[in-house]
Amino acid sequence: MKCNAMNTSETKIRRRTFFKTCGLAVVGMDLSQKSLATEDINETNLQQVNINQLPDTQLPCVKEQVDYVVVGGGVAGVCSAITAARAGLKVVLIQDRPVLGGNASSEVRLWVLGATSHMGNNNRWAREGGVLDELIVENMYRNKEGNPIFFDALLLEKVWAEPNILLLLNTAVYTVEMDGQDKVRTVIGFCSQNSTRYEISASYFCDASGDGIVGFLAGAAFMVGAERSEIFGEKFILPDDYGKLLGHSMYFYSKDVGHPVKYVAPAFALKDIEAKIPRYKNIHRDASGCRLWWLEWGDDQDRVFDSEKIKDELWKVVYGVWDYIKNSGKFENVENLTLEWVSTIPGKRESRRFKGDYILKQQDIVEQKQFEDAIAYGGWAIDLHPGTGVYSNYPGCTQYHSKGVYTIPYRSIYSHNISNLFFGGRLISVSHVAFGSTRVIATGTLCAQAAALAAVICKKNNISPREVYLKGFVKKLQMDLMQTGHYIPHIELENEKDLITKSKITLNETLCLSELPADGTWQPLKKDVGMLLPFGKRKVPEFIFTVKAEEDTTLDFEFYISSRLENYTPDLCLSKKSYTIKNGISSVRVRFGVSLKEEQYGLVVVKKKDRVSIAQSNVRLTGILSLFQGRIQEKDDKYGFEKITFYTPERRPGGKNLALKIMPGLDCFGLSQLQLGVFRPANGSVNAWIAPLSCKTAQLTCYWKAPQTIRRIILWFDLDYDHAMESCLMGHPENIMPFCIQHYKIKDETGHVIYEKLDNHQAKNEICLPNEVKTSSLVVELYQNDPDIPVSLFGIQVFN
Repeated sequence: MKCNAMNTSETKIRRRTFFKTCGLAVVGMDLSQKSLATEDINETNLQQVNINQLPDTQLPCVKEQVDYVVVGGGVAGVCSAITAARAGLKVVLIQDRPVLGGNASSEVRLWVLGATSHMGNNNRWAREGGVLDELIVENMYRNKEGNPIFFDALLLEKVWAEPNILLLLNTAVYTVEMDGQDKVRTVIGFCSQNSTRYEISASYFCDASGDGIVGFLAGAAFMVGAERSEIFGEKFILPDDYGKLLGHSMYFYSKDVGHPVKYVAPAFALKDIEAKIPRYKNIHRDASGCRLWWLEWGDDQDRVFDSEKIKDELWKVVYGVWDYIKNSGKFENVENLTLEWVSTIPGKRESRRFKGDYILKQQDIVEQKQFEDAIAYGGWAIDLHPGTGVYSNYPGCTQYHSKGVYTIPYRSIYSHNISNLFFGGRLISVSHVAFGSTRVIATGTLCAQAAALAAVICKKNNISPREVYLKGFVKKLQMDLMQTGHYIPHIELENEKDLITKSKITLNETLCLSELPADGTWQPLKKDVGMLLPFGKRKVPEFIFTVKAEEDTTLDFEFYISSRLENYTPDLCLSKKSYTIKNGISSVRVRFGVSLKEEQYGLVVVKKKDRVSIAQSNVRLTGILSLFQGRIQEKDDKYGFEKITFYTPERRPGGKNLALKIMPGLDCFGLSQLQLGVFRPANGSVNAWIAPLSCKTAQLTCYWKAPQTIRRIILWFDLDYDHAMESCLMGHPENIMPFCIQHYKIKDETGHVIYEKLDNHQAKNEICLPNEVKTSSLVVELYQNDPDIPVSLFGIQVFN
């Protein structure tokens, strides 16, 4: 086969003729004997054919040599490729499907989620950062309704925008070439659409393919299935009949077309739904998309090599469930419904897990182990599913949460025995139990982003992925990741090139929170409701609440903190108070009488009470939330999990703050918060400067002793990291987060506007000035968007 290096946009492939390659191509054919196929062919004309003009039968081959190859074009692979390309590597991204996005694409239609867990746990402000957040925020801006086709197009746009990325769609890697036993030299793939073979060589590879095709072919050590308890000392070991692997899922969308639609099920559709699907009562008229996550199956099938069998079985389930909805007579108002879409490929959960230098396990998650080489974090529950899925008598999932997010070490994202191979997505080095949490899209994507910048360090220093750890480059990797907006718990960004570290900063005004004024609406106390607030190292202030009671009664209040500074799980109650209230509207002054030993978040809880309501406020602020008590996870010694009471927010437009007065006011929003190097609420602090609500134009000024040459400025805004921003199906109330500053100006020492932005909707604003500016001061003016939301800023950086 003739292979050509692809040095230009069009590859010229040398062709030889059909007859030169194959002889006459009519071997054994007697031209003197006419057949039905040839009787209309003039023999003279046949003899006059110029055989040198006939086509070549060999397929074209393209070769490419780059720095970094990412195999797998899911969200993890896309973000890894973009991250590496922006850092200067030449990248090839290989995807075996016609669209990008993997399980989040329009082919499968699973939402992108991670540590926020639909905002249903105690992981506050936990949405993942970096390139992933840029994409999710952009999707929200363009596509708040959650159309997965638009998400496909967004990923394609962002990849095509990077000149350092060569994208190969519809290209399946099927073999690798090695340098010795422990180094991948080349991956070889075939594109079914242009019948072209690609041979892509690189210094470093990232397998983000889901099933780990590169790692498998290269001989990378991997694990499959649930381990016994003694392997890792884990307790969450389910019975043998539960199954050893999570299954695949397929979904459908339905649509009301406004007139009756008949449905005749295909012969293969599953019959006797109520007899064969134990959870058939979970089937609803309006169920669609990944809300049907429990339409899952795998049983004892190989999750890779039997994947087509699994798909076929799931098609039977999907069409059978729709037949049950349409034709069983058990559902009302289904006459006008039709199937709009059905998965054509299954969404895969689990197959291979590859061994790194560290295998993350259950204890690391539950105990929230702090790794020195942390490069990512997770927060989804440890969430295991029965292997027989939809046919199982077990619940669709068995899951337990930790009290907060946990970190993932760098040593878990590269191969133990292949010296230049990284892993992203669900392939990282974890036990089966830990995989129940790390497998979700956003968590795996953080690992893939870390792999990309680790590859940059490897390339620059000519070292292996392991040597990044052994030779002390982990802190640089952490700083490089944080600079992209990638968040790592317990890590603060330090950048010696940042001119802000040499400047003096002044603020025109800073919030002292003494009141959230009532807006005339009331929250019935049907459940416990709390205010999550940041407190200084001092006595907890007094609070005044306005309540409305239908009778004389008592009302109880409690004050909680978390046993770990970085958590928001209220597991330490410091004070309980009870007060008598009168029938009608009255004020309650609450004095908890306790002091805090360090700056941290606390939860002021108003206990549920029938026939009592509490006043609400329209005002919303960065780093402050109202929370409502949800379910309780009971302590489980058998499986090794702790008791957790969940306090979770309501989604906007709900979730108003409680109206209250604070005496003395909270002063946790000033200059010190702006200089912590963390661009979200974390580690007990808001980490943001907040101006008073009355301040319509907030101003920050940076001074230097001598003029500085400035070429680049970065502003970090609040894009509500507590909002899950599911990429599809859910729908969201706004396309721009209410805390985001949309309009701002930057001025030099003369007052000249060197940059103005009118329509911002992103968290990280990196401003590359067209011409360098020499100035001894910079003024940043931030304009309020909403009269009920004050101006806020997480950080500013300046570079020359």
